[in-house]
Amino acid sequence: MPRTPAIRLPHDAKAGPTKPAVRAVTVSKLGLTETDHFVEVGSCTGAVTVSAARRAGRVTALERSGSKLDVTRKNLAANDVPLSSVDLVEAEAPDELPADADALFIGGSRNFEAVLDHAVETGVQRVVMNVSRLETAGQAVQAFRDRELLDEVLQLQASHGYELAGATSFESDNPVYVITGGVEDEASDDEEVAS
Repeated sequence: MPRTPAIRLPHDAKAGPTKPAVRAVTVSKLGLTETDHFVEVGSCTGAVTVSAARRAGRVTALERSGSKLDVTRKNLAANDVPLSSVDLVEAEAPDELPADADALFIGGSRNFEAVLDHAVETGVQRVVMNVSRLETAGQAVQAFRDRELLDEVLQLQASHGYELAGATSFESDNPVYVITGGVEDEASDDEEVAS
């Protein structure tokens, strides 16, 4: 299997990208395929946008900040992702969220409850939200649970090795909570009942 090219982020959005280890788990949980319409809320540096564009058939990236959306655009180009393959939308979610998403990533905590309401109303099958603050993580887990979206909560904390006195020591990233779920597919539920 060919190795996936590393993501380059030469342009800075001052908010920091989703770290590579967390991004790998996030994209895995989204389970993107060539037929999926992937929607991202809070594209920022475009790190997740690039990963999704390499897997999904359609990509929509929302970002409320015009300057951060410009950073997303520049980092897409730096990774040879054709801008014609990603719909970049400057909007505050849930405004402008498409109604036909198969997978949704929430990269920021602003208005996340309204975004989850939209996911329920439009039947998004896979929803992933990354949160770095404990209090917000608790609120987000409860919001997923209240909407019957919750499947799993992971706490990830990657540590990176560095040389120290001729040996290897480790420095840890801040923990990130990866909250996953989605709207149950009624057709699958009906098939399970029938069998």
